[in-house]
Amino acid sequence: MESLTIILVVVVVMMAAGMVFLALRGQGGAQQDAASVGEIKGQLDQIAQLAASMQQNVTSQLQNQERALHETLRKQGETTGQKLGDLQTRLAVIDKAQASLNELSAQTTRLENVLSNKQARGAYGEMQLENLVRQMLPPNAYRFQQTLSNGSRPDCLLNLPNPPGPIVIDAKFPLEAWYQLGEATDDDGRKAARKNLAAALSKHVEDIASKYIITGETAESAMLFLPSEAVYAEFHTHLPKALEDSFKKRVYLVSPTTLMATLNTVRAILRDVHMREQAAVIQAEVSRLLDDITRLNDRVGNLDRHFDQARRDIDQIKTTTGKISSRSEKIESIEVEDLKETPTVPTEPKLLD
Repeated sequence: MESLTIILVVVVVMMAAGMVFLALRGQGGAQQDAASVGEIKGQLDQIAQLAASMQQNVTSQLQNQERALHETLRKQGETTGQKLGDLQTRLAVIDKAQASLNELSAQTTRLENVLSNKQARGAYGEMQLENLVRQMLPPNAYRFQQTLSNGSRPDCLLNLPNPPGPIVIDAKFPLEAWYQLGEATDDDGRKAARKNLAAALSKHVEDIASKYIITGETAESAMLFLPSEAVYAEFHTHLPKALEDSFKKRVYLVSPTTLMATLNTVRAILRDVHMREQAAVIQAEVSRLLDDITRLNDRVGNLDRHFDQARRDIDQIKTTTGKISSRSEKIESIEVEDLKETPTVPTEPKLLD
């Protein structure tokens, strides 16, 4: 735009110069024409030089602007490429998150399909119960599907010492009324669903109490495992009467969280029982050790008495030996003295007749 403006200015100046030249030519004589032409020619030369200089400046500016434009385009291209790379990375993250969401949705659908089937839902609760028990307790502290004397087979039997004795955990709570409560859209529907839920709990508690609480075989209480914290909270929040009835039947509701706390307590009880058993064993061994120490003391006393008798016998033997030695010395001294005091009588030779 600037170069076009400059060119237009130059053209206008040249046209103005031509018009001046024509006007002077019409008015003056030949001498004036020659002077005017020379003057105009000089001005035109200056204008041409100015135009060339301005064109050179414009060319230089255009080159600088072109280089700046290329640099700007290059930087913008790099920035755009970087942003496109970042966008591609974010799109990859979004794709991965979308895949995870799809997988989660599929898992949720499978879980819903599992929970929609009563038998599969019971197996799901049993599996969750089994995983919790295996994580929290040693293998000898529980049994799964243990047959009781009445032929019933509870989901889990905790082997606790008396008291309280083995405790049964059941994991087959019916959740149809719970799903009805979730599907209810008004207060009347929720009220009817909660009533059905309380009735289902009462019936299941009655079944547990009649099958799994056996006098002399199991503990006087049992546990009902709810595989959902939401169901457990629903009973405690909106159905306290149903909970009171279960307490009266000595069937206690546990959720995954409360069951873990209960199993921690059971593990502490088992550890305490084991320590008491070991303490009884240690006490029995200490009692036997004291008996052995007593016998050892008696035998050492007997040996000490034997040593005393042996020392007395040895002293007596030494006394007798000393007396014998003394008497032997006296005997030897007596014989020597006798030999010294008795005169020697020479014997005369007998003459033969």
